[in-house]
Amino acid sequence: MKTLYIECNMGAAGDMIMAALIELTEDRKDFLRQINSIGLRDTLISTEPSVKCGIKGTHVRVTVSGVQDESDADRDTAGHRHEDICGRSHGIHDVEDVLFSLSIPVSVREHALSVYQIIAEAEAHVHGCPVDKIHFHEVGDLDAIADIVGVCLLIDRLGPMRIVVSPVCVGSGFVRCAHGMLPIPAPATAYILRGAISRGGNTAGELCTPTGAALLAHFAEEFGPIPEMRVEKIGYGMGKHDFEYANCVRAFFGETADAEEGINGYVTVLECNVDDMTGEALGFARRMLMNEGAHDVFTCAADMKRDRPGILLTCICDPHDSDKFAALIMRHTTTFGVRKSILGRYTLDRTVRTEQTSLGEVRVKTGIGYGIKKTKPEYEDMAKLAAAHGIPIDEVERIIRSETDKREG
Repeated sequence: MKTLYIECNMGAAGDMIMAALIELTEDRKDFLRQINSIGLRDTLISTEPSVKCGIKGTHVRVTVSGVQDESDADRDTAGHRHEDICGRSHGIHDVEDVLFSLSIPVSVREHALSVYQIIAEAEAHVHGCPVDKIHFHEVGDLDAIADIVGVCLLIDRLGPMRIVVSPVCVGSGFVRCAHGMLPIPAPATAYILRGAISRGGNTAGELCTPTGAALLAHFAEEFGPIPEMRVEKIGYGMGKHDFEYANCVRAFFGETADAEEGINGYVTVLECNVDDMTGEALGFARRMLMNEGAHDVFTCAADMKRDRPGILLTCICDPHDSDKFAALIMRHTTTFGVRKSILGRYTLDRTVRTEQTSLGEVRVKTGIGYGIKKTKPEYEDMAKLAAAHGIPIDEVERIIRSETDKREG
């Protein structure tokens, strides 16, 4: 199973996580072209080499209107950004407007919105304000939006099926804000990391920022030590300051063993029940999902609440596309919610070749594995040949199979 492990021995900030993931990508230049073309006004994201304690890694540089912004951790350590006050501008709706204006995949936008919702709920809890009245300070700035969207884009590119995060080092001591000295971790960060494994560490200062904490809380399936895995790539995302310990986030990407021997793939199964849609509307929804790349979409009759007949809609897709397809289901159906399951599956290794037969060309699919070999002519090709020759489709299949068997025999 493709697994991403994020090591946070010196905390985590959005730019550090992004830098570590950039080192895992196949084409760094292509990613930078992508993120710099999504529509973040006056914002430029670039990378530069950085060395911490003799280890070479990558530092992300974000400039807004030609001015370089410090990393999240550097800003928070400076202490002048912890000024969340209810009722100011740059709230959750402003951030939503920016995210909806960007040219990014639907699934990436949904991830970024979820990260901001985590931050907003934490700030609302700390300050005793409604979520829609929270002022975001630095996490609403364009450079922080770039960090969050950048991480979401990179995870979408990498497509891990499992994300594990180490215990998070949050730092120690106090940080100055407009209202006095706050303990580390800052209240919002502490609230976000509820349920995660964290520790203070030996370094004085704020090492984990609200942005970094929210990204980890959103994407991590579990917190703990690195799992047994065959590591393929390692990325180092460097912070700006130098400490006694290497100031970096480290990312490992590779394969972990499947729990069940023989399973060679995973799919996400998304389901919802509807009882207030016409057959035409459901057919349109199915077509939209298939056009977006779903493996399969089908419906079954279902008994629903209050003894009403309904329809169970099922969509099968790749795990890293599940958010995209969940959003599409809610957009094109009347449902208010979608259930999600990740299932292991057994699949044959498949190849498709074009065969020349007495009736014409036809594509033949072959599957091999588990001591099994099977072939099947493609239906669309057989249907065209049946229409062209005026014979039943089962006769077309008989002729094709007979000629294929003679060639292979």
